[in-house]
Amino acid sequence: MTGANARKLFGTDGIRAVAGEYPLDATTIYACGLALGHSLRNFVPGSFPKVLLGRDTRESSSWIAATLAEGLSETGVRVESAGVVPTPAVACLARTHGFQAGVVISASHNPWQDNGIKLFGAEGFKLADAVELAMEDEILRHASRAAAPDPATLPPMVNNATFQADYIQFLLDCVPGLRLKSLRIVADCANGAAAAVAPELFRRLGGDVILKNIKPDGRNINLNCGALHPAYVAAEVTAHGADLGLTFDGDADRCMLVGSHNNVINGDAILLMVARDLKLHGLLTGDLVVATTMSNMGLEAALRRSGIRMLRAPVGDRYVLEEMQKNNAALGGEQSGHILLPHLATTGDGLLTALVVLDLVARTGKSIEELTEDLKVFPQVIMNVKVREKKPLEGIPAVAAAIRAAEEELKDSGRVVIRYSGTEPLARVMIEAESEEAMKRHAEAIAGAIRAEVGV
Repeated sequence: MTGANARKLFGTDGIRAVAGEYPLDATTIYACGLALGHSLRNFVPGSFPKVLLGRDTRESSSWIAATLAEGLSETGVRVESAGVVPTPAVACLARTHGFQAGVVISASHNPWQDNGIKLFGAEGFKLADAVELAMEDEILRHASRAAAPDPATLPPMVNNATFQADYIQFLLDCVPGLRLKSLRIVADCANGAAAAVAPELFRRLGGDVILKNIKPDGRNINLNCGALHPAYVAAEVTAHGADLGLTFDGDADRCMLVGSHNNVINGDAILLMVARDLKLHGLLTGDLVVATTMSNMGLEAALRRSGIRMLRAPVGDRYVLEEMQKNNAALGGEQSGHILLPHLATTGDGLLTALVVLDLVARTGKSIEELTEDLKVFPQVIMNVKVREKKPLEGIPAVAAAIRAAEEELKDSGRVVIRYSGTEPLARVMIEAESEEAMKRHAEAIAGAIRAEVGV
C-alpha cells in the first residue's frame, strides 16, 4: 500500500475525482494539459505534436475536455476531438492516426458526479506508472502558478465524426464475417460511451439486437444499469426471450454477459471461453492466460483441465498487460470484464470483447452456458469498506491478525485477498473458500477490523 499512497494525483486508472473538486478542478486540469504538452514537446524538440481527446457522456466531460485542450494548446500542441467515444477507441485511434498521445475524459463505472483523465501514448498503451508519477510534480508545479481559464468562457470543442466511423470499422475488421442473423441479443449501453457507437455497429452486423440505455442526459450514466448492474440486462433478456445479453460500463472498456437462464457471465468465464478457442486454433502462446488476484480458483482449475496455465497479476488492466508482455501471453483479463487481446487491441475493449464472444457463439453454434458449463465457481464474497485513509493494512495489528486467522484456517481450500481500491476510498475484502460459512465469517471479521481502525 505504501507505493499507492505515494501517488498524489494518479490512481491505477488515471486521475479520478468528483468533477470540479481537486484534483479535477479547472486549475489542476489546465495544469495537466500544460504538463502533458510540455512533455510531448520535450520528447521531440521542434515538433508540433498532436493529441486526440475523447470523452464519455457525463455533463462535466465537455468542460473538462475544453479546459485540458486549452492547456495543451498553450504549449503548441494540436488538439483534435473524437467527441463521445469509448476509452479503447482513443487508444486505437491514437495509434492508427499518428497522434503522439490520446486523452480520455471519463470515470468509467463511477456515478455521474465523478470524472477522470486517462492518458495513452502514441502506441495506444496506457502510460506507465513511472511516467505518470514523473508528470505529477510538473502538474502540481504548474497548478501552483498558472492561472486557469474559466471553463465557462471556453468554446465547445469541434468533434470530428470520422473518428467514430473509423473505430466502428476497426471493430468490424476484428471479426470478419460475423453476422448475428440467428441471435436475439439485448445490449445495455449504460447511457455511456457505448451509446455513441453501438447503434451503428450492431446495425451493420445485422440480427435482432435490442439496445437499452442509449439516451444519455449527462446524469444517467451507469444509473442502475451497465456492467456493475448485470441484473438489469438479465431481466431484459428474460423479458425479450433473448439468447444472451451484453452490458458495458460507462466508458465501454469492459463487458459482462448474461445467458438465457438469467446467469451472469463475468470476466473469468469469458477468459475461459476465449482461451479454449485460441488454444484450439494454435493462437494461445505458451498455453498461458494472465488473470488477477481476484479471479476465482474455479477458473484456474477449469483452465488446468484444458492444459492451460494461469498466472495472477495485481488488480488493474495495466498490471495484467505488464505480466502478459513479460510472458508473451496472448490473453489476459479481469473478473470485472476487462479482457486483453493484444493481437487485436492494445487495451481492454468491451465492444470488442462482445464481438469476439458473439463470433465464438456463431462459429460453434453453442450457447455461452454450454461453453462455460464446466466452470465450477468457488463461493466468493467481496466486501467494500469505506475508509478515511489508506494506511498499510499489514501495519494495523487488528487487521493483520484477522487476515492471518483466515489464511491459517483456509490454507489450500481458499484464498484471502485484501487491497485498497486504486480509484475510490475503499478497502476491498475478498474471501474465496469451499466452505461458505467460513468465507462469510472471515470476510466479516476482516471488514469489521478495517472499519474499526480506518473506516469512515
